Amino acid sequence: MALSVPRHAVLTGAPGAGKTTLLDAAAAAGLQTSPEVARRILQQPGGMTLRKTDPLGFAEAMAEAHAREYERFADYPGIILFDRGFPDVVGFLDVSGLSVPRSVDRACRTLRYEGPVFRAPAWEDIYVQDAERIQDWDAAVASDQAVTAAWKRYGYNVTPLPLVPVDQRLAYLLGSLQSAA
Repeated sequence: MALSVPRHAVLTGAPGAGKTTLLDAAAAAGLQTSPEVARRILQQPGGMTLRKTDPLGFAEAMAEAHAREYERFADYPGIILFDRGFPDVVGFLDVSGLSVPRSVDRACRTLRYEGPVFRAPAWEDIYVQDAERIQDWDAAVASDQAVTAAWKRYGYNVTPLPLVPVDQRLAYLLGSLQSAA
């Protein structure tokens, strides 16, 4: 019997909770990573305007970008660590009070991540707003709750990351991936 390898691990959770810092540390440690698609969209011309004036269009753009990232690693033989995934789009829609389009729901149901889903909980001590992270603290907490609920709704177990320095978080993440293999 072949072992199930955790090919698609995911970092999810609150905005500003250290996901990108952890992703960068994981990449430096030799893990293949996929960066957050929402931030890339927001950094493009018109990205912030799209988020503010057409949140549904922004969500659809995120889902399409997640699909491209998922496909990009379809044949990769090792572990990929994604910064967010399809259910994060559902969480964004939920917290925005919008319905989930069938195409996004279908992606969540059919394009499955095969590894652990790690949640970076809202962490007020490190939270800062920036040009793309426009949520205040309360909105960041609400976003964390919405995306966590969305992952669970689609049948994933969500493992909270400890609120510790990045080197300790990385050791936790790598140890968890090793034990899941």
